[in-house]
Amino acid sequence: MDLLSLIGLTVAIAAILGGQVLEGGHVSSLLQLAAAVIVFGGTLGAVMLQTPFTVFVQGLRMAVWVVVPPRIDYARLVEQMTEWGQLARKEGLLTLERYLEGLEDPFVRKGLQLLVDGTEPEKLKETLEVDLAAFEERLRAAARIWEAAAGYAPTIGILGAVLGLIHVMENLSDPSKLGSGIAVAFVATVYGVGAANLFFLPVARKLQAHIARHVTAREMLLEGFLGIAVGENPRLTAGRMEGYLA
Repeated sequence: MDLLSLIGLTVAIAAILGGQVLEGGHVSSLLQLAAAVIVFGGTLGAVMLQTPFTVFVQGLRMAVWVVVPPRIDYARLVEQMTEWGQLARKEGLLTLERYLEGLEDPFVRKGLQLLVDGTEPEKLKETLEVDLAAFEERLRAAARIWEAAAGYAPTIGILGAVLGLIHVMENLSDPSKLGSGIAVAFVATVYGVGAANLFFLPVARKLQAHIARHVTAREMLLEGFLGIAVGENPRLTAGRMEGYLA
């Protein structure tokens, strides 16, 4: 579990609420249902409008990575490639076929299948690079829904402020209704700017960092498969793979 993310979010919210209290305000004054509906509902709708359904769902699922990051065992990747490389040099590439059955990662399975099929190194590299590029773009497209939310939220917050002021102008003759309208106007702006900068944008950046880790792992695997394909000394291949972690 990524405790730093939870601590960071807690500190950010506590700082905002604490500042409100220190200025003599009340936390309850920041709780406005109408403002929340306008900002968060409007942001959600805008993001859904621009995003294909599958990408939108994947982006929501990836949000879990902020708290529970995907585990990538880089050392195990190097160890596995070294083991396969040694075996291929001793007994030939066809002996790697027995490992295909238990592989869950489609990228690893495809790379190993290409080795077993005797694919030329250049063709193997070209094929796996296409898969890697598609994999990276798929994840980054899903993560971009959080960047989109960060872009829409402040603007929709301003829209909520305008709606609140319209409500104020419509009730100038009734002072009892002015307070609620003004509150919605300012709180909507707080919600929009706060959500964008304290949640949506940080989530997007954290997801991009985890995506980079996934891409690094696949780049390492690509180097490993190429090393095996050309019959390189497994120690040299392992050294190149470890170079990605420097």
